[in-house]
Amino acid sequence: MPDYSFARAWNTVADLAPNNVAIVCGPKQLTFAEFRHRSLRLAAALSDRGVVSGDKVAIQLVNGQEYLEAFYAALILGCTPVNVNYRYVGTELAYLIENSDSTALIFHDDFCEVVSAALEAMRPELQPKALLRVAHSSRVTHLATGDAANIGDDYENALAVAEQNFTPTHQPSGDDLIFLYTGGTTGYPKGVMWRNDDLYRALWQMSRPGTEPPDPAVTIGKGRRAATVLPACPLMHGTGLFITLSTLAGGGKVVLIDSQRLDPEATWDAVESEAVAALTIVGDAFARPLIDALDAHPNRWDLTSLRAITSSGVTWSPECKRALMAHLPGVAMIDSLGASEGVMTRSVATESADIKPARFTLSDRVAVIADDDTLIVPGDSRIGMVGVGGPIPLGYYKDPEKTAQTFRTVAGTRYSIPGDFATVELDATITLLGRGSACINSGGEKIYPEEIELVARAHPEVIDCLVVGVPDDRWGEMVVALVVVRGTSDEAALRQHCRATLAGYKVPKRFIQRDSLERAANGKADYTHLRGVAIAALNSHEGPT
Repeated sequence: MPDYSFARAWNTVADLAPNNVAIVCGPKQLTFAEFRHRSLRLAAALSDRGVVSGDKVAIQLVNGQEYLEAFYAALILGCTPVNVNYRYVGTELAYLIENSDSTALIFHDDFCEVVSAALEAMRPELQPKALLRVAHSSRVTHLATGDAANIGDDYENALAVAEQNFTPTHQPSGDDLIFLYTGGTTGYPKGVMWRNDDLYRALWQMSRPGTEPPDPAVTIGKGRRAATVLPACPLMHGTGLFITLSTLAGGGKVVLIDSQRLDPEATWDAVESEAVAALTIVGDAFARPLIDALDAHPNRWDLTSLRAITSSGVTWSPECKRALMAHLPGVAMIDSLGASEGVMTRSVATESADIKPARFTLSDRVAVIADDDTLIVPGDSRIGMVGVGGPIPLGYYKDPEKTAQTFRTVAGTRYSIPGDFATVELDATITLLGRGSACINSGGEKIYPEEIELVARAHPEVIDCLVVGVPDDRWGEMVVALVVVRGTSDEAALRQHCRATLAGYKVPKRFIQRDSLERAANGKADYTHLRGVAIAALNSHEGPT
């Protein structure tokens, strides 16, 4: 079988279609030839600082060309790129650098103080040998002062003085690793280890099950290229990174927006100006602001280039899909089922009648696995966890115990089982119930927050909702909803709305209004933190709306 590598695919595109635009970010753009040239110079700069094949390169950058240059340069050297959540504080960054054994850190100057604090928290022998600081001059930021402002070497200067004709000794391989650290909302972040070959195949087979990826030399040689995409979510998370990697492997153009937060108007501006065909978001947290911008500025944008909007990672409600489709008729609304630990499958809606809560289907790769490690089949009412087979990660870096828990062999197939609970319907479709880590046990009943959140968000005044369980003397845990509403919504009305669809034991006993649910940049919520918020609000009598 062919051996797939992202760096090898990008090299092929740079050889055969050097003038194809690879990356656009605001006024800056790079062709594939320029993308490779700058990445080679960065690889040389890292090599000059003692970084060698097998090392880890941590990337603490917001979306921009430098993120992908750092990724490419790491693979050129035979190093492992490591994603860093740019919202980390110093101690969290120190943990990730130490846990990943990163010997290089490439970071935006916005984060100088965080990097300085991380280095102070680390033993000298564990600190990265290469520190490169990217100037983030495209927007006004509060930069560090004093010593922290000068930490590391300037990125552009390092490229300028690096060897111009650097020739790497490493040949890109499908065995080269990519680390994707999980969010860490249920414990310390864990480094998911993907082989290039496995991730390359998994991304291809998500939409084309049972087939092999094409040879880039053949497709590019015939003048074909992947569609233009805009990942509105951060590259530091899998949803944005995965679509970007596969688009570049197919010679397509990736459009990036240089911001730590979603900018709806800038997003639609970029879709129009760059003729974006596919927009990638993360659930309602991204969809609602985008819809609000379209509502506020009717007919402002020509979005006829858009063919699909894809969401992954969190719930994307039918209401938001319908609202987007009303503005964008004919655009496919795609739910992707996956996680850092495995790329699974997707569900596509192209007409309003198709729109419903995401439903996925059992397949040769996707299964629902019961507690006793048997496969749940149609007609079996048990609750299990979704597993994906085929090309999956090797496991978690330096964590054999958690690797054994998540990556298991069932009925002769090795599955990745990240923790999504589900049931199987008679027609072989899968109904997702949510992550077990957020499961609520109330009166002996297991309650999955995402089911309730979907119902609550369908209320016309609810902008966002998250559901948690708080300690309760009678029930063990009480179901509580934290909501962001447009005005001041009546708690009884919200409860009545939920009761029309949900069994009584699932209906939240209390609704707590919040200005924000403090979602991360990838749209995900920290349920552990929000549980504490709910407990504090109820204890201080701030609970009822």
